[in-house]
Amino acid sequence: MPRIILVNKPYDVLCQFTDSEGRATLADYINLKGFYPAGRLDRDSEGLVVLSEQGELQHQIAHPKNKMAKHYWVQVEGEPDETALQLLRRGVELKDGKTLPAEARLIDEPLGLWPRNPPIRVRQSIPDCWIELTIREGRNRQVRRMTAAVGYPTLRLIRHTIGPWSLDGLQPGEWRMVDVDAEQFPARKPAAYRRRGR
Repeated sequence: MPRIILVNKPYDVLCQFTDSEGRATLADYINLKGFYPAGRLDRDSEGLVVLSEQGELQHQIAHPKNKMAKHYWVQVEGEPDETALQLLRRGVELKDGKTLPAEARLIDEPLGLWPRNPPIRVRQSIPDCWIELTIREGRNRQVRRMTAAVGYPTLRLIRHTIGPWSLDGLQPGEWRMVDVDAEQFPARKPAAYRRRGR
């Protein structure tokens, strides 16, 4: 049965295992060989990263065409109104094209949320709040660009869920191994084999 690793990537950690500049990477937290990220999470973002030891499974999880839902907690500067939320839900026009429709709603600060180190910058004259945002794409810095495009810059970004997996129970830097349901993510036949119609 395929296995994956779920890790809660801390802030300021690269979503890779090596770095020529000596910055913190996943190798500072995970010492198993042969597992690689299925998709990326920016250095200045936090939360769930899925690691797989199978290239095909990595592809199924990460490829945009599979439209696997990714669920984020987003702390933004300001207090978005319903108009801004509707823009996020319909899709936002970015430099690389319009995003797919998202799910977006205001939430209270998530329960049990760990403090970020360093803390976000606070501006006494401008309030902040949290949005729960679900997307099914994986463009570069997409969530940050989406909230900025509707007028509410992201201050803190945490990925909580990818598909059926969440970071529940994992503190920053912690990870767990889980088995993958082979029926939900079946191995695919090689492309050449499929073309022969067998």
